[in-house]
Amino acid sequence: MEKRRFLDKSDYKFIGWNLLIAILVVVLILVCLIFYLRRYTQHGVEEQVPDVRGLVMAEAEPLLAQQELRLVVIDSTYSDKVPFGTIVEQDPQPLSHAKHGRAVYVTVNASGKRQIPMPDLQDMSYRQAETTLLGLGLLVDSIYDYEPSAFRDLVLDVKANGVSVLPGENIAVGTMVRLVVGYGKGTEEVVVPNLIGMTFQEARSLLLRDHLTVGAVTYDEEPTEESEPQTQYIYRQTPNEGAVLLEGETVNLYLSSDIEKVATGGGHDQEEDRWF
Repeated sequence: MEKRRFLDKSDYKFIGWNLLIAILVVVLILVCLIFYLRRYTQHGVEEQVPDVRGLVMAEAEPLLAQQELRLVVIDSTYSDKVPFGTIVEQDPQPLSHAKHGRAVYVTVNASGKRQIPMPDLQDMSYRQAETTLLGLGLLVDSIYDYEPSAFRDLVLDVKANGVSVLPGENIAVGTMVRLVVGYGKGTEEVVVPNLIGMTFQEARSLLLRDHLTVGAVTYDEEPTEESEPQTQYIYRQTPNEGAVLLEGETVNLYLSSDIEKVATGGGHDQEEDRWF
């Protein structure tokens, strides 16, 4: 009796047809998937990116929305060569093509000049102070204001538009400032004002106005970031109010955050500090 083969011709035919059908089904699924993805991702559907440089946000957003594009601000910069608040850079570049819904990333020129804190230049040489200010982006007047001072050629004050700019006070980059420089002691006599109860900056401004300078400054507690100098007040000064000095001479200051100490003068007998 002849043994039957494991697979005869009809079996091969059946397997072949099933394999062909499976391949066709897979191909059909792949084709449908490709068409779906192309439609879902809008493959080949692109818009020309308009040029929004030089426009403000309120102008650029609707213009991009017409092309079904989104505006996203990623950075800001400062330049005095272009109008404040306008777009200076964009990505994708103008007239390139992007798909619907694509974000256009822009860099915007700041809406105002950048502000920086004024450094403390007191008792710094005017040359060093000028270099410091120029490095911060400020302009320094070539003309100096000279005032009597115990020390020659040291900075007493910095002014912008005739007004003193205190250390730590914000000032716009590009502002023209003028240095007030000491030229040594003067010959005119000055009566020492009463500084008790003032902050250091208030006392310094008053002394400068009267052509006197700040000497040694002593704090009960050294100021820190948590305890600013503005929270401490003068409770003692030497020489005392009413003393007569020459222009440019110094007044020593003693400061405390203890209000009672300020009110009572620290229990100090001011006769001990009589200036001769």
